[in-house]
Amino acid sequence: MILTNDPLIQRIHRELIDHNDEELELELAEDAENLDELFDQNTPDSPEKAARRDYFRELFRLQGELVKLQSWVVKSGHKVVILFEGRDAAGKGGVIKRITQRLNPRVCRVAALPAPNDRERTQWYFQRYVSHLPAAGEIVLFDRSWYNRAGVERVMGFCNDEQYEEFFRTVPEFERMLVRSGIQLIKYWFSISDQEQHLRFLSRIHDPLKQWKLSPMDLESRRRWEAYTKAKEIMLERTHIEEAPWWVVHANDKKKARLNCIHHLLGQMPYEEVEQPQVELPQRMRHKDYVRIPTPADLIVPEVY
Repeated sequence: MILTNDPLIQRIHRELIDHNDEELELELAEDAENLDELFDQNTPDSPEKAARRDYFRELFRLQGELVKLQSWVVKSGHKVVILFEGRDAAGKGGVIKRITQRLNPRVCRVAALPAPNDRERTQWYFQRYVSHLPAAGEIVLFDRSWYNRAGVERVMGFCNDEQYEEFFRTVPEFERMLVRSGIQLIKYWFSISDQEQHLRFLSRIHDPLKQWKLSPMDLESRRRWEAYTKAKEIMLERTHIEEAPWWVVHANDKKKARLNCIHHLLGQMPYEEVEQPQVELPQRMRHKDYVRIPTPADLIVPEVY
């Protein structure tokens, strides 16, 4: 337990706990039924222990439901696109990781597109996103999306006024077209406070394992907080349509934001548990004349550990 009133030290402490819990998630995943026993073995006593245990228990339950959702999507041929937008350090990547953690990457995949190259800048704006759209029985999660134009491109001056207005004229029809084609479109905005982003950026600066997450663009976005706020407000107002409404996730608390988002996502689809065929492991074929060839010693990775 950290006995200090320094918000930065407290934030770094919470970030370290969160990082350790991410590792613990992987350990517990193989034996979630014995959560209490494993949790006690891996963490010291603290006032936070009960809350953290509850978080793990609920996360694993929700991930179990996501597996059921995946099976239903495959069986029904449903097509889903989920957009994750929000300020830098808002926690989009964290919830995407928890959604995909137990799912088949052939069914549920992430599209995180880099900045457009010279050729893509001359294309129809939505063109490079179209190739990532799902076929039947697939879920695609966009870690940032075509809404870059309404946010970073607007604030940083990467598009002109005409392109900006054309985006708002086009995007509602583009999204209605996706919905008419049979794609379910779900849009999430992760909302954090000014102070929370400030502390998360400071914690990244002081954590060598997370400094890579801070780009010059991230730092400039911090300076232009108010411009991003205005751009976000305009975006939500002009693109909140009946066919594809926006959903705002309060994300100052990372763990609660993950659970709330996954819980809400599950409620957006009428999935049901799909009965799986019983799997029987076949007997291995054996041949009397088969002899396994020893692996050459120079090919073996040294057993340092």
